[in-house]
Amino acid sequence: MKSMQKSLIIRGMIFLHFAVMAALFFGFWNCFYRQLLHSEVLWRNDLVFSGIYTFLLFLFSRVYNAYKVGLLRVGELVFGHTLANLLSLGITYVLACAIAHRIINPLAGFGLAAVQLVLTFGWVWLANQLYFKLNKPKRTVVIYRSESDLRKLEEIRNFDRRWKIEKQVKWQEGNLHDIPWEDGLPGGTNLSDIHRLINIMKDYESVFVSGVNATLRNGIVKYCVESRKDCYFVPHTGDVIISGATHMKSFAVPIFRVRRSRPTPEYLFVKRAVDIVLSLVTIVVTCPLMLVTAIAIKQYDHGPALYRQVRLTKDGRPFEILKFRSMKIDAEKDGVARLASENDDRITPVGKVIRAIRFDELPQLFNILRGDMSIVGPRPERPEIAAQYRQELPAFDLRLQVKAGLTGYAQVYGRYNTEPQDKLKMDLMYVNQASLLEDIKLMFATVQTIFQKESTHGISDGQVTASKSEREISIGSSERA
Repeated sequence: MKSMQKSLIIRGMIFLHFAVMAALFFGFWNCFYRQLLHSEVLWRNDLVFSGIYTFLLFLFSRVYNAYKVGLLRVGELVFGHTLANLLSLGITYVLACAIAHRIINPLAGFGLAAVQLVLTFGWVWLANQLYFKLNKPKRTVVIYRSESDLRKLEEIRNFDRRWKIEKQVKWQEGNLHDIPWEDGLPGGTNLSDIHRLINIMKDYESVFVSGVNATLRNGIVKYCVESRKDCYFVPHTGDVIISGATHMKSFAVPIFRVRRSRPTPEYLFVKRAVDIVLSLVTIVVTCPLMLVTAIAIKQYDHGPALYRQVRLTKDGRPFEILKFRSMKIDAEKDGVARLASENDDRITPVGKVIRAIRFDELPQLFNILRGDMSIVGPRPERPEIAAQYRQELPAFDLRLQVKAGLTGYAQVYGRYNTEPQDKLKMDLMYVNQASLLEDIKLMFATVQTIFQKESTHGISDGQVTASKSEREISIGSSERA
């Protein structure tokens, strides 16, 4: 079966599921809620609220990748659908209460959510089975430079129904070593140039590339495009910077312009307004939670509830960040600035709880209100740790083109201990595409990360930073020391 036909079948299933979710909402609304809103034209209310729900469901389904069949596990897809549906129902319910000027009984809504969850679980399982029946695992070759570059691609093993890794090829200073995938050790037959490499790739359907130089990588990509093969590669920092280039139409030849981030005044004004409004509202809503957290910290060891620490924001300007203290009072009595490790004995019992549910970050809402931070932006680093990263990555300060944020691209799509180079790439991806729509998307996507335990994992025991030079294996993202 041709790829277009396979795609149409899966898209048809997606459309069917989406249509059923919208129809269920319309039916429940007609049965339980339409009479609660006083209106002479009830059908108009039906259409308006069904339209609002459908739009929100479409938006959140995209934010949480709810329809990425074949790319995510069944559990991840069900969780994405559940989160998207609950948010859509919740917002629609709040709007209905506001228009009705009273609290509407939510029991019917809970019943609807339960019915949709059962149907969604069945649909996800069926769609996944159909996808892998239509799409057999692709024979795949991995091309890499060093062992750490190879380990960056280890997660491919979790998708053995999508890619069947049969060979790995190690490139090093113009030489290639042909290695069986299962061995994972250097050695083998020397291969000299791109033509020999093409001779290997021709037998495979997919190619993964990590760490090889740009010239060789470009040759691989060009060949894969010409040969209709899928090519996946880990970008260099320069690739990410260039991805934000602007096409200059003033010249008769193709010319791209790359320059420092220059967001429009309108965007900056709206972004600041959103920061002020949302931080104020959130402070008011979470005030009782912050009070309970502060009391718990104080009662445990009678130390201060808040922890102040110097961080860097836009253009390297230092500011004092506020956090709930999750570590012992003398956590850094040796004077060494370090990130939290996986089994860090400096973290208190109360600290473990508030870090797991992210309550330690709540005081940063006051930093946002003051203008030191934004809701969305690269996470602020400590000057000492930033200096260490800068020695390994001279381009590390490029992430300071925008104001530091409470959440960001690296926090949503990475994990606690992401290697600085990968963290920099993620932050630059945000800098290149910063917009109000992207900010809103990242805000809602952050909700999903709260329930993902791996996003709070620390660095390995004995490390000071997440630097590549301090460990063999790179893992995942955000800084929360």
